Amino acid sequence: MRPHSLSIALAILLTGMTTAGLSGPAAAQAACGAPGRSASGAGTSGWPVATPDDVGLDPQSLCTLARKLDAAKEDNVHAVLIARHGKLVFERYFTGSDSHWGQPEKDVAFGPEVPHDLRSITKSVVSLLVGIAVGKGWITSIDQPVLALLPAHADLSTPQKQGITLRHLLTMSPGLAWSEQLPYSDLRNSENGMDMARDPCRYVLEQPVAHDPGTVWTYSGGTTGLLACVLHQATGKPLDELARETLFEPLGISKVEWARYPQTGEPVAASGLRLLPADTLKFGQLVLDKGAWNGRQIVPAQWIEMATAPQINASGAMFYGFQFWLGRSLVDHRPLEWIAGFGYGGQRLFIVPSLDLTMMVQAGRYGGQDEGGFAAAILNRYVLPAAKP
Repeated sequence: MRPHSLSIALAILLTGMTTAGLSGPAAAQAACGAPGRSASGAGTSGWPVATPDDVGLDPQSLCTLARKLDAAKEDNVHAVLIARHGKLVFERYFTGSDSHWGQPEKDVAFGPEVPHDLRSITKSVVSLLVGIAVGKGWITSIDQPVLALLPAHADLSTPQKQGITLRHLLTMSPGLAWSEQLPYSDLRNSENGMDMARDPCRYVLEQPVAHDPGTVWTYSGGTTGLLACVLHQATGKPLDELARETLFEPLGISKVEWARYPQTGEPVAASGLRLLPADTLKFGQLVLDKGAWNGRQIVPAQWIEMATAPQINASGAMFYGFQFWLGRSLVDHRPLEWIAGFGYGGQRLFIVPSLDLTMMVQAGRYGGQDEGGFAAAILNRYVLPAAKP
């Protein structure tokens, strides 16, 4: 949903089978996080699979990671998946406390066929849809004024707001006053105001101008909400239908849930998407392959390059692209740059172009002070050091 106790079933393997029927190398591989395979040997999650050695990953590091995950009950991690060179090499699921968007927490036994909230990783998916719309000519330029693209809200136009473009929405720099720093349980949080408004897009555009557009980055789910309104206006299709036709079906994604605003029925663009973990990982591979999937160009390569390039300074030492985070890790005294989608509760999709590697972590760490720290530790302590250049 927003940016920002695991009782592990030790006897359950990735495919839902117990270790009782396995022995020798098969049991050892399963204990080290080897992906589930069907009777034909193909991956049960729809990915081609490989051993760590096949793709240049240290198998011992991944075995150590699997043991750490099994022991980390307090971290409430639900799933960890790792792919390199387009093949799934690590797939681990757990049971833990989770909260579906806007619903009370409950224990869930996660697995390859159990959807999980993406929360704000949904924003990165919306960026891909904008890229598709630009590539098809439905949107002619990201430097178009937003209010010119939303005629129903033309009455909100002011000289300052006329300068807000799609580019500013993509980089979270429209200059509109917005605060998501308060807890999401606080009604003063701007995203709560948007969620409860009769017209969420009008609510965002009604906010006063605090900065000149393009000068200050402010985390804002409102920017993604406005992007969805522009997409609907430009294509004539609601966000979920557009996503199904142009992105999900080409990626082979069929199990999709999307939280909706009760007052409008529209999908919640900033945080409402819910997918299978292995399907979410596909977005990482799509970025690695410059918008192509199985030889088919789905998102224009030029868009991927722009969306994942530094566009503005974000919080901390990170940059921000077009609804993607950009950071780096230090491994053996050398920096490795990565691209990421971040979601509330510890949802993290990491993409490391120089290693041709992507990793998905899903968790139920909602409201924690360091909700994404565990995912960063997995990446920095186990996965990146395991990768041979």
